[in-house]
Amino acid sequence: MKALYNNNISKNEFLFKKNDVSVYVKREDLLHEHVSGNKFRKLKYNLFEAKKQHKKIILTFGGAFSNHITATAYAGKYFGIQTIGVIRGDELANDLEQTLKNNASLRFASKQGMKFHFISRAEYRNKTNLKFIEELKEIFGDFYLVPEGGTNELAIKGCQEILTDKDDKFDYICCAIGTGGTISGIINSAKKDQKIVGFPALKGNFIQKEIEKHTNSCNNWEIINNYHFGGFAKIKPNLISYINRIKEDYNLLLDPIYTGKMMYGINDLIEKSYFKKETNILAIHTGGLQGINAMNSKLEKKGLELIKK
Repeated sequence: MKALYNNNISKNEFLFKKNDVSVYVKREDLLHEHVSGNKFRKLKYNLFEAKKQHKKIILTFGGAFSNHITATAYAGKYFGIQTIGVIRGDELANDLEQTLKNNASLRFASKQGMKFHFISRAEYRNKTNLKFIEELKEIFGDFYLVPEGGTNELAIKGCQEILTDKDDKFDYICCAIGTGGTISGIINSAKKDQKIVGFPALKGNFIQKEIEKHTNSCNNWEIINNYHFGGFAKIKPNLISYINRIKEDYNLLLDPIYTGKMMYGINDLIEKSYFKKETNILAIHTGGLQGINAMNSKLEKKGLELIKK
């Protein structure tokens, strides 16, 4: 059962040097075709725990284009565990066949055997409410719960394995932020003289407190809120152009929700002399590339530049 996680070690690649600052990327996106990047790390110990508890069902939450949903669906099938995705947007259930036709992420998850439970956006806000969780157990039976985005203590344990001794040479570790689990693991495992810089994909300062819940007392990290580009599904042509330029110049594919924003932010901060000269940056590529198809569908409808794969 551990075969999915055996000998899966990501590699670091030199990307570019600019203004006397060297940028490398840790290719977590190469860990697995369908369970890549931080989803690979977050699910690892949760799946082991579900098996240990002899759970036959894993239930989790996500949006209609969630990388976490697709990764959980695949991993559940691999380990022989039924998966249930509680999906934000009850209107998607009105014509499920059409929804699956139009949504590559949900279509993939469905093919892995995941069952969907579509709920309204108002109801979705109860995803951490214990009473709501108990109501779901009345519907689906006893399940192993994985939170939205996969972030819990076991997920953070997995994310602490992202950095290795080979990464001690880096002065800065940069990471995109969704629910805060990945960067929390990195903060906990980083050396005291390394600075961790996080780039949230969402607007707002709420993520600071979430990270503080899961990290030790180190003050070697900072959240930069200037590169969210409006939020998860917002479309900004300059970000798409930047992603395509990185692909053309360095043969590195980024996603528009997380890693594209992070790399754009890193580049801009280098130009603004945020990073000290003669230092090395390690940017964590957290995967998320499956979301490109969905974004390209939106871009095509608007007549905008597509992300080149």
